[in-house]
Amino acid sequence: MIKLSYEKGTIVVKSNFKLPHTVWDNRVGCYRCLPMFYKDLTDYLNLSNLAYEDNVVLDLMPMQNLTCNLTLHDYQKDALNKWLQTKNGALVLPTGAGKTIIGIKAISVLNVPALVVVPTLELVKQWKNELVNKFGVEVGTYTGEEHILEPITVSTYDTAYLRAEELGNRFLFLLFDEVHHLPSPGYANIAEMFIAPYRLGLTATYEREDGLHKDLERLIGGKVYEIEIDKLRGKYLAEYTTKKIVTDLTEDEREEYEKYHSAFSEFLKKRNIILKSPKDFRLLVMRSGRDASAREALLARNKARQIALNSKSKLNALSEILENHFGERMIIFTEHNSLVYAISKEFLIPAITHTTQKEERAEILENFREGKYKVVVTSKVLEEGIDVPEASVGVILSGSGSKREYKQRLGRILRKKEGKLAILYEIVSKKTTEIAISRRRRGTKAKMSE
Repeated sequence: MIKLSYEKGTIVVKSNFKLPHTVWDNRVGCYRCLPMFYKDLTDYLNLSNLAYEDNVVLDLMPMQNLTCNLTLHDYQKDALNKWLQTKNGALVLPTGAGKTIIGIKAISVLNVPALVVVPTLELVKQWKNELVNKFGVEVGTYTGEEHILEPITVSTYDTAYLRAEELGNRFLFLLFDEVHHLPSPGYANIAEMFIAPYRLGLTATYEREDGLHKDLERLIGGKVYEIEIDKLRGKYLAEYTTKKIVTDLTEDEREEYEKYHSAFSEFLKKRNIILKSPKDFRLLVMRSGRDASAREALLARNKARQIALNSKSKLNALSEILENHFGERMIIFTEHNSLVYAISKEFLIPAITHTTQKEERAEILENFREGKYKVVVTSKVLEEGIDVPEASVGVILSGSGSKREYKQRLGRILRKKEGKLAILYEIVSKKTTEIAISRRRRGTKAKMSE
């Protein structure tokens, strides 16, 4: 008889012949397959009327009968119903559109052991609190801080990856929040090493600049529902507008910028290199490892970009915005930590970067939520994974130029509040590559005032 068992992140298949998705392991003299193919394998055995002994799911934790009184908006019902057709795939909704609510509803509908995977400890706490409040049951947390396993457990991507071998047969439902992280090297193993037949991804920004989002089709089932910001603005999300402010470099900055930018442009021209996509740029970076001229050109390009992103005149524009929106809740976004600290020092604004200690970050965010702090400045770390419903003003002083980053930053200020009109400022340096990047990125529909 065919026998199936789970062993350290793989399914051991003892069979006299090869089955779909299996490979022969000479070390132990049997077949193996990735746990993600568990359902496909058992479906094949059942349809083929092949007798088998299944010892894969012996460690499932008993579930309580979940009750959930959540009321979904029409678009949330549409999204959930689309997913329930296959119980696999990703839902793409703007920040503030209630992705968490849909996820909780999905957990209640399936009523099977579920692992929620999130990118940050802040989100672990948010998800746990929401799940406890909605279901009234114990919720486990699996992170670098503690390993508490319950039928419903919340984990970080890091811990789920590191512990996949021991957790892979404990859950039947995987819910990936901010699922665009999943195709990253290493994290993809989470999807591969769990037997869970039911998989849901939630995100506001499905596409990745490196194109790896295409792997989500294999890992969780691909995109099954998407709704744009403009279809929800005004009714379910805050009404908003965006405004671009163009500033001049100082004379010294302009001279330095042109020197470095010309050096990079001349290199591309001499080598007949045309950069049309992120892939082209990655190839250039790889080339710089063996080509000194390419390395010097990239250094020049980075210096020019840093001058444009960190122009002193941007601080003057920011000063006007702070004055015009005095008393309103505001998040300022920059690309580099150096500008974060310069703004923090100049305007006495609390700063959060990846180097900010966990306790300090938690204190700043709590004070921001309570209104003790009206403004915070950050480099990337607040683009996702926090809940700030009161923020109504966003300011981008510098960024990577990606549509995903822009949508994430816009989403920080779109949570609905009565009478709220959100505004997102983008401050760019005149006659620099920032202008071209801003124009290319306008795939996010909005009224743009210049």
